[in-house]
Amino acid sequence: MNKQKEQPETQGYRDIISAAEAVTLPGLFQCRARRSPQAIAYRQYEPATGDWQSHTWLQMQEKIDRWRTALAAEGVSPGDRVALYLRNSVEWVCCEQAALSLRLVAVPLYFLDTAQNIAFILGNSGTKILLVGDLEQWLALAPYQADLPDLQLVLFLAGNGDSSEGSRVRVRRVADWLPDAAGSLPDQAGDPHALATLIYTSGTTGPPKGVMLSHANILCNGEAILKVVSAFPSDIFLSFLPLSHAFERTVGYYVPMIAGAQVVFARSVKDLGEDLLMVRPTVLISVPRIYERVYGRIYEKTKSRGRFAAKLLTMTVETGWRIFEAGQGRAAPPALSRRLLWPLLQRLVAQKVLDRLGGRVRLAVTGGAPLHEKVARLFIGLGLPLLQGYGLTESSPVVSANTLDDNFPASVGRPLPGVEMEVGPAGELLVRSPSVMLGYWKDPDRTREMLNAAGWLHTGDVVQLRDGRIFIRGRLKEILVTSTGEKIAPTDLEMAITESPLFYQAMVVGEGKPFLAALLVMDRQGWQDLAGRLALDPADPAALKSRAVTDAVLAKLTEILGAFPAYARVRAVCLMLDSWTYEDGLVTTLMKLRRHEIEKRFAGEIAALYAGHHLPE
Repeated sequence: MNKQKEQPETQGYRDIISAAEAVTLPGLFQCRARRSPQAIAYRQYEPATGDWQSHTWLQMQEKIDRWRTALAAEGVSPGDRVALYLRNSVEWVCCEQAALSLRLVAVPLYFLDTAQNIAFILGNSGTKILLVGDLEQWLALAPYQADLPDLQLVLFLAGNGDSSEGSRVRVRRVADWLPDAAGSLPDQAGDPHALATLIYTSGTTGPPKGVMLSHANILCNGEAILKVVSAFPSDIFLSFLPLSHAFERTVGYYVPMIAGAQVVFARSVKDLGEDLLMVRPTVLISVPRIYERVYGRIYEKTKSRGRFAAKLLTMTVETGWRIFEAGQGRAAPPALSRRLLWPLLQRLVAQKVLDRLGGRVRLAVTGGAPLHEKVARLFIGLGLPLLQGYGLTESSPVVSANTLDDNFPASVGRPLPGVEMEVGPAGELLVRSPSVMLGYWKDPDRTREMLNAAGWLHTGDVVQLRDGRIFIRGRLKEILVTSTGEKIAPTDLEMAITESPLFYQAMVVGEGKPFLAALLVMDRQGWQDLAGRLALDPADPAALKSRAVTDAVLAKLTEILGAFPAYARVRAVCLMLDSWTYEDGLVTTLMKLRRHEIEKRFAGEIAALYAGHHLPE
């Protein structure tokens, strides 16, 4: 039997809670608990028992009531900030929902962020209560207490000790802090336009900005998403992107709540492969980097199996893509011989990939950064229903999306219902909708720069509009202008480069220079293979700098970038093996490059790439 068809009945019953009915985010949860009290809301792995524990909507409501009672006993006032510094979990949900129902403001934090960055956000937001996953997280923050005058209470889920000795901040274990029973506290949140959350953007430049989103901002976005992309009570979402990011928060948390779907919290990205097989989700939400790495591994593994395997993969993808295009009304069906061969190609090639994703994904969503069309073509050709969308934190976050019956993978789709768009100077996309933010926290100047008096949000993204679809062409501030006057969008080149399994990360440089160069982080396995072909020792640091390796890499880049104009070719490279990480401050939580930080970190290496080269007269 085709395992892709072994999935819950999803193409029928819908149970959507409207923004008007919910009114606020805690109102949404309470509506859902009333409608679906015995349905499973969340599942998560419990290390203590070694199994996955299920929580119904009613059970979750009872837990949230205990959290609300405990928070209220702390003497909090409407508008006080409560920060969540832990992995996606049932406890994250309980704390956030309890805080919102008391008219507090939730401040989600990236659980792998550095203590310095977390301290900045806590200080800037004036957080009063902090929930951490482990006591060690607080111990790393404790030296910054002098910069956190508003912080009064730290709650921790795991770890030894609950003493506040030597600290002006109270530190309590959640198990000891929560009451045995909930009090009779009503939901106090009633204003849909009140500030609900501060989401700090880990931008590519400058310190994080606190994006202020209201209840209505998020509810309207979730409702608009479900008007174009369906979710059902029988759906299972696997949550592994951080809830500190607006993409996962809205699409992977609130949208399932609106639709009555189940969310399973993955153990970690490291365990994602196993979790996919165990959970077998029907909806998968990810960022392009995950799909890109799988793409690279598929081709790498296929290549190692020989020419027949490579030809079989190509035939499968081409046939599947043609069937997809025909279904979208853009092409004729493939030849009869290919149609007859398709079931065999599915069984031999496509289903093996789909099975690694659990075998019953009916909808895969990608966002947060552009997905290369070749990557989309592979997965769609193999039968994965992959949709690309576009958004930004300041719009709660989704602006546009493709749909299953109108899927043009080279674009980020059409605007959601209720979203207006214009193209401003230099091709910048401007959007206006009920989901656009209230502004930046304590930063009216930056708010005015981003959001004009007429309510138009400056996205900073350069686009083209065709047939109502949005095509992202780059960032206003990420256009390189060489000394010869050529304008180049480096992200297009970088996406093409990192498609190759030889490269893990890439950043193209060349602003004001006579040619383009690139900083390249080699894929570990790719480097092993290349060094072996060149008879070099991959463990020898000198090998990475050898002329043979440089020439081989430049030849590979010439091949990869062959479709780009000649002035967009990379003519010098700096190779490295240590990846750029969020902890090092070189990428954002969604793996976007922090260009200025990378340029500063590797200023010497970049200068060396241009040594001896002079600007033309």
